[in-house]
This record gives sequence, structure tokens and C-alpha cells, in this order.
Amino acid sequence: MKEYDCWFQEQTEKPCLNAEILSRLFSAGEGAVFNNAVSEYRFILKKSWGLNVEKVNKISAPGTTIGILSYLAPLVTGDVKLPPALPAEGFYIRAGADQLLIAGADERGLLYGVYRFLALLALGGLKAGDEITEAPAGRLRMLNHWDNMDGTIERGYAGPSLFYKDNRIEYDRERIVDYARLAASIGINCISINNVNVRREAKRLITEECLPELAELAALFRPFGIRLMLAVNFASPKSLSTIDSADPLDPAVANWWKEQAGIIYRHIPDLAGFIVKADSEGESGPFQYGRTHADGANMLAAALKPHGGELVWRCFVYDCRQDWRDHSVDRARAAYDNFMPLDGKFAGNVILQAKFGPLDFQVREPVMPLFGALEKTRCVMELQITQEYTGHQIDLCFLPWLWESIMNFDTRRGFKSRIGEMTGKGIEGFAAVVNVGLDRNWTGHTLAQANLYGYGRMIWNPAITAKEIAHEWSGLSFGPGKTAEAIAGILLKSYPAYEKYNAPFGICFMVTPGLHYGPNIEGYEFSQWGTYHRADRNAIGVDRTSGGTGYAGLYSPENAEIFEQRATCPENLILFFHRLDYDYKMKNGETLLQNIYDTHFEGYDEVKAMYDTWTALKGGLDEPVYNSVLSRFERQLSNAREWRDQINTYFYRKTGVTDKKGRKIYD
Repeated sequence: MKEYDCWFQEQTEKPCLNAEILSRLFSAGEGAVFNNAVSEYRFILKKSWGLNVEKVNKISAPGTTIGILSYLAPLVTGDVKLPPALPAEGFYIRAGADQLLIAGADERGLLYGVYRFLALLALGGLKAGDEITEAPAGRLRMLNHWDNMDGTIERGYAGPSLFYKDNRIEYDRERIVDYARLAASIGINCISINNVNVRREAKRLITEECLPELAELAALFRPFGIRLMLAVNFASPKSLSTIDSADPLDPAVANWWKEQAGIIYRHIPDLAGFIVKADSEGESGPFQYGRTHADGANMLAAALKPHGGELVWRCFVYDCRQDWRDHSVDRARAAYDNFMPLDGKFAGNVILQAKFGPLDFQVREPVMPLFGALEKTRCVMELQITQEYTGHQIDLCFLPWLWESIMNFDTRRGFKSRIGEMTGKGIEGFAAVVNVGLDRNWTGHTLAQANLYGYGRMIWNPAITAKEIAHEWSGLSFGPGKTAEAIAGILLKSYPAYEKYNAPFGICFMVTPGLHYGPNIEGYEFSQWGTYHRADRNAIGVDRTSGGTGYAGLYSPENAEIFEQRATCPENLILFFHRLDYDYKMKNGETLLQNIYDTHFEGYDEVKAMYDTWTALKGGLDEPVYNSVLSRFERQLSNAREWRDQINTYFYRKTGVTDKKGRKIYD
């Protein structure tokens, strides 16, 4: 494996289709993305298999035909069959005995079809007679960069920014093209390129000072079907003009945004729009003027509308000055309480972006009750690929394992009410905080590339499983055989192991404050952030039932009843919804406390088993990759040990109850 190339590796085996078919190419269509689809087909076949592809001027056998459906229809005759129609961005692949056909509904669809075909070719997963039709489940498939203009990345664990350095736009053009290829190959169609906390120099990105350079950057992504989006500061009129207000109902403010949008779109006509974090963690917003989120979002949306732009408004709004003494305030309720009353009051080009759970990308938390409840407002779900709470790309943690459970969550609100089934309907798509930087391997931990790949695959097709993704990515990255199978097995064991040695049973936030890596069991316990577990000598957990904060009642009646009752509440969330005595008997017959002990011993042991599996692969892997991942596993073992020992010692000291199995717990 060459770690820079990710899932586009040089192939050591012949392609599973006849090279004579692959090396003669007829194409039909037009446009920048179409032209790039043709180029990518030729480029990757040459790079990966050493095949030179000849362009021909008619459909031939043996040969390959690729094109946009409407352009191919009048040209195709004989045995070559086309589907009558395809959904937007969809594609059709047919492998015949002596012909290959890749048809796209549109330019993007063709590009995605080319990439999917090349992946299947690398996996050896195509044979004559195969037909494949696919289309993305959701319309918006976005990556959010939390990159700062000084080159740092908030919650970044893979080196400096791809886009910025020393408070200016600076990037390697070739690397941006390689990144665009990686993103487009997994179906990404939008990238926001700056931190949602828009501060200092980043406010200038929407001005003439920076827009020409941003336009050049946008031009690099455009042939890959990717539109840029900019994070903007809600109070920009105060920072960038003589207006001493950001009141969304002030005509001068609205007019300033209208004029500024015009300037921006003259430079980047296909800008996807703006993304805004407002009234959140110190960021300015409409609240300070006595206005609502709908007032703020609609004002910005009006400025974007003439240009076809959309306004993505984040729902991560809560009281970050909470008094830990006040048990009546529950941060988990905040997004629902702030946005549900505004359902139907947002403009048509406003999209609410809500995190998958009510807190903050925790290892285990329930799906946000807004999903399924919002009926008149567009929304997307926000995930996190970067491992803020899941190991900082030091610890291996295969996130599609979690995402699969999210896709399968049933909101029980209407027909086809699982998150995956709602994608493209009640949920327009997904956004995710990305995990890439300038590290040679893009993601810090080489195996964390699987999370980027897995995000794209899962939001394209929410019915895909974590197991399928693990085997796909491992096969593409390490080639066919036992090594790839072993690595897929490691990936699939990693999330359960991480969850076991982390905060138990959905309690959340036992991490080092600020850093969010490693244990600090009471680090947030008396803070202002609303992140409490309230452990004492008898019990732990937050009562979010009708007898407590009432959070459980925000779900559909059927789900509310499940979460309300200890007997039916999923045990991996039981401390999120319930306050339990340590001697509470869980479904396996053991007490809550014994289960805490057991899971933390097991979590460490499972990391050790992954480490041992990796060391057994020595000699079958490129040495730099082997050593890089080995060093991460060594650090993960140390982290898992700290979690195990600190958690178990903490609860032993609280209760004085020993481990019934007699394992070492420090006093």
C-alpha cells in the first residue's frame, strides 16, 4: 500500500475484464465534469493497471462506451441496452462479453459511475453479464472543513490545513486535485472549506481580498462535480463595513449581505452557499437582537436566493454558561427546544444542519429527536469523521459501525421512518466534519482513511453495512487476500472495543476537557458546558424521563415509551436516559457496576488482540505503513489502559465494591 494513494492503489493482478475491452474508449457528452470523467477513466486505468486507453470515434466491440444517457440514446444500437431513465446523479453499468457500458443520468452521474466501475474492477467484482444501477440516496453530500487561515485545523489530527497557511490562502494544486478525486470517488458533491467558527482573518474570505484566490480553488474542484461552500460570520457587517449592527431585520444589514453575495457570486458563480454557526459557543447571532433563528437564516437566504445559493444553518445551539447546580436545565433538549417551534418558518433555501445526537458527537448517544419531527423544514444530519471524541486518529475507531446503527434507527414517525429510509425525503443528505490534513497519509492514522471512505459510501447508500465497507476499503487499499481480510476484521472490532473502554453505557463526556482525548472522569462535572454524569457513592446517570428533564418525551410516543422504561431502554444508552444505582441488575444478570468493570477490562483486552493481529502482518505490508500503524496501536494500548484503570478505580473508590472476578483495580 502506498498510503498517499488511499483506495487508488497500483494493482498487481490483471483486471477481471478483458484489457482489450477496457483500452478502447468511445465517449458521448459534454461539459467540464463529463470531460473529467473521460480523463479519470483513462488516468486511473493507466496508473493502477498500466493500461493505455485509446479514444475511438464510434461504439465498437471489443470496447468501452461511456457517456451521458441523453447523448448515448440516439447512438446505441444492437445488443447494447440503455435504461430508459436514471435518477439525478445516478449511473448504469453493464459488462458484456465484449463491451462495457457506463451511462450517467448527467455529468456527475457519469463521473460517479466511472469511479464505481474502477472500484469494482480493483475488487475483482465484475463479470460479463453484470448490470448495476445506482443513485445517491440524498441530494447533499458534504464535507465540512474546520480549517483556520493560520493553517491549524480545529479538531484536526492529520497535520496542517490543505488550504491555508500563515493567514493566507495557500495550497498545492496537485494535492487539491488528488483530494477532489478522493472526495468525488465516494460521491461527495459539496465541501465547505473554512471553520464554522469564523474569526479574525477568516472573515475576509468573502471579500475582494480573498475571492480571486478562492475562485481559483473552486475551479480545481469543479471538474469533479464538487461545489464549494463558505462558512460566514453572522456579524460580518459589523466587522467588514461601517454598519454597527448585525440585526437581521435591519434593512441596512440585509442590503449589505445582498450586495456582498453579488460580489461573491461574480467570482464563484456556482458557490453552493453559506454555512452559519450562530448564537453558539460565543458566536454572534440573532438572539442578541431579540430575533429568532428563522429571522437570521431567512435574511441570509434572501441574499443567496437570486444566485441559486442555499443557507445551511447549524442547530448546535445550547446554553454554554450552564450552572451545574441546576438539574432542570438539560443541554440535550436544546436543539429541539430551539428549532422545533420554528418548523415551517424557514425560507425554502434554508437547510438546518443538526448533529446526529443531542450532545456532541459522543461515542454513544441517541439520535436527535428533531429527525422525523421536522415536517416543514429542510434538514441534513451532521456526522463527524474526524475523531474528536473517538480517539484523535491515534486510537483506531471504525466509525461506519456507529453510522450503521444511526441509519437503522427508527424514528417511528410515519411510513419508512428509519434514518436511512428518510434520506432523500425527510433528511436531504449529510454533512460531516472531515478528518484530512497535510499528513502524507491524509488522515494521521492510515487506517482512518477507512472512515473517510466509509462516510461517502454510507451516505450514498444508507443500506450498506459497516462490514461491507470494511471489506471494500481493505480490498481496495491492500489488495485481495488474507492481509486485507485481517485488516477488515481489525476495523470491525475497533468500535466495540473503543466503546467498551470509554465512558460507560451512554453517560458521555468523561474526557480530558478541551482536548477530548484520554480519560478525565470529572473533568467536565462542575463546568459550564452542561455535560454531567452526577456520579455519587450510590448511583450515576441523568434522569431524562418524564420524572426528570423530560427529554425522552421529545421522541415519537412509541420511542418515548421505550426510552422511559429501564426494562426497554437500550442498555448502551441506559445511563443517558436513567439514573441507576450501582447494584441495578442488567439483562445479563450482573450489576451495573460489575458491567462497568467487565467492559473496561474487555475493551483493553480487545485492543491488545487488535495489536497482536497487526503485528502478525509484519512482512506482508510496506514497512512505513506497518510501522506507522504499529506506533498508533502502541499509543492506543496506553490510552485504553488509562481508561480501564481510571474508570474502574473511580467507581471502586466511590462504592468500595470490588470486582467479583478478582482482577486488579487500583486503590
